[in-house]
Amino acid sequence: MINALTIDVEDWYHVCGLAVEPQPGPSSRRRVVPNVESILSLLAEFNVTATFFILGSVAEEEPSLVRRIADAGHEIASHGYSHRLVTQLSPELFRDEVRRTGEILELQCGVRPVGFRAPQWSISTASTPWAPAILREEGYLYDSSCNPLPFVGEPDGVRHPFRIQTQAGPLLEIPPMVTPSLLGNLPTGGGWGFRFFPLAMIGGTVEKLNSAGSPAVIYLHPREMDARGPRVRLSPFRAFVVYGPKTDAKKRLRYLLQRYRFGTLRQLVENWEPA
Repeated sequence: MINALTIDVEDWYHVCGLAVEPQPGPSSRRRVVPNVESILSLLAEFNVTATFFILGSVAEEEPSLVRRIADAGHEIASHGYSHRLVTQLSPELFRDEVRRTGEILELQCGVRPVGFRAPQWSISTASTPWAPAILREEGYLYDSSCNPLPFVGEPDGVRHPFRIQTQAGPLLEIPPMVTPSLLGNLPTGGGWGFRFFPLAMIGGTVEKLNSAGSPAVIYLHPREMDARGPRVRLSPFRAFVVYGPKTDAKKRLRYLLQRYRFGTLRQLVENWEPA
């Protein structure tokens, strides 16, 4: 069973829902490049390839970064352009962002992306039913935006890959890993939950999914390799949701890389069969 490791390439100040995006200054400069390089180094150590969902605006600001990731053998995918929630975009603006980012990434690495992930899991069957068709029309084969979580996704959403039929053809939807509990699904597959919940719970969820014939999809942000780095000033609760505990993800990521088999989402799509 191939599991998938995915990286949402955005910087420490990319926080959805802010009225004004903060501008990094001399004491809080952009940190995405060294943080991505830290991830690349760890993946090279274990000879693992991953999928990097890259924000179009970051690719424009750091034009050598996409080539660096692609040259290391990783999949280049799209995270949209502006980091605005898809629910805040009209279908026309969403298509423009998808197309613009695809063109930027293709220009920088020579390959058109076939995978998409929305900022803050903001695609769902209920709120953006038009989004899958647009992605398929723009040449995308899969999406990884429907998170089966409360508040940021669909609490009762499907936890394994499934096909969405659109007029332009099928789009494979690949949800991130969550752990069912009496309190609802828990975000063990990434973000604050990946660094908060016990490793035994995270590893156990990977194994249960694999035993059922489904992949575990893990997600990571570059800022999680730099937990002591700058943070946008937010309420205590929201700061925890966005940034999580002040520990980096390196040790936990190393734990998973030592124990489970990982590849790219494109590999998963090309080999996926319904359980």
